[in-house]
Amino acid sequence: MNLALILQFTRQDLVDRYAGSVLGGLWTFIQPLVNMLVFILVFSQIMGARLPEISGSFSYSVYLIAGLLGWIAFASTLTRTTTAFIDKAHLITKVRLALWGLPLSIVLSDSIVFLISMGFFLAFLALIEHPISLQFLWIPLIFTLQQGFAYALGMVLAILGVFLRDIRELVTVVLQLWFWLTPIVYVIDIIPEAMQPWLQLNPMFPVIDAYHAVILLNSNPQPLGLLLLALVALLLFALGRWLFSRLERDIRDLI
Repeated sequence: MNLALILQFTRQDLVDRYAGSVLGGLWTFIQPLVNMLVFILVFSQIMGARLPEISGSFSYSVYLIAGLLGWIAFASTLTRTTTAFIDKAHLITKVRLALWGLPLSIVLSDSIVFLISMGFFLAFLALIEHPISLQFLWIPLIFTLQQGFAYALGMVLAILGVFLRDIRELVTVVLQLWFWLTPIVYVIDIIPEAMQPWLQLNPMFPVIDAYHAVILLNSNPQPLGLLLLALVALLLFALGRWLFSRLERDIRDLI
């Protein structure tokens, strides 16, 4: 699959999200902005949430949004990649497409929404005079690792989902549990110390922890967890390509 075709699918994916609405593509900007304003208003101004040992009336909002932006992109990519072959069956049966490249448009589409959301977030950080340091240059790398993991895992699940349709519902349930096992709305220090090492086995823990370190604390992320995540992503990608080599013909026949 060539780059031009992937970009065309990406554009169509963004258009399809808000097809039939009056504002159309403007919702790509409106939705992230409204979500962010709600988080800031509710948690900082109404609930007055604060982080221990970190000063500032907006510290919890910064902590929450820093983790949520990455998680939303990851969850969206994983969910939609898992059903990519079934959702695009009308294309696959008519046009000879490289199946492994089809979900790349989903990754790019969610990346564009993340960039827009991050732009609003950076504007908010500048408004409250939160330091924006050189450590923020880690964000593209963290996001790339996160999306690579979502793509690789989603590709494996998409193959399995052709043969076992329950995968779609299973992923939805697992993501709900996965969210609460990841320190996004809470800090890991409130978890009993004996349980903390188990939570750190969560593949998304180093990602969210890295966002918090870079954005909230202006420090470098812990590299070991990110390196292990990259290794897991590579192994999943290799597994996905191997499954394609064995099952691609069956996938095309079944969908």
